[in-house]
Amino acid sequence: MFITETHIRVRYAETDQMNVVYYGNYAQYFEVARAESIRNLGFTYKEMEELGVIMPVVEMQTKFLRPAHYDDLLNIKTILKELPVDHRIIFEHEVYNEQKKLLTLGNVILYFVKIGSFEKTHMPEGLRSALQSFFPA
Repeated sequence: MFITETHIRVRYAETDQMNVVYYGNYAQYFEVARAESIRNLGFTYKEMEELGVIMPVVEMQTKFLRPAHYDDLLNIKTILKELPVDHRIIFEHEVYNEQKKLLTLGNVILYFVKIGSFEKTHMPEGLRSALQSFFPA
């Protein structure tokens, strides 16, 4: 299992009239956390694109348990429970506040596809190699 943590401070523009983080912003929070997870492996999304592979989101589920507010420092846990074996990768996200209360759960499914054709492909070998040690056979 591969787990990383990313911290994001809620900006005023990300809240609604109730001083609560607008639900649509969680997609961006999850994206930042995924990109940082990949970066923590020594691989970047930019490098993946240079190899001709992109990762569009094909499904996203979010469950809101408690609100986040302006100026909260959020801890977003990003979890890969399994090493992808085909074109699909599943990231799970848990969002906590500074009091370590679980606020939000997310599940995002992405596909590895070739730039231009959007033909499904496998995870780039550099990323697979970086992840391999977290998933002993």
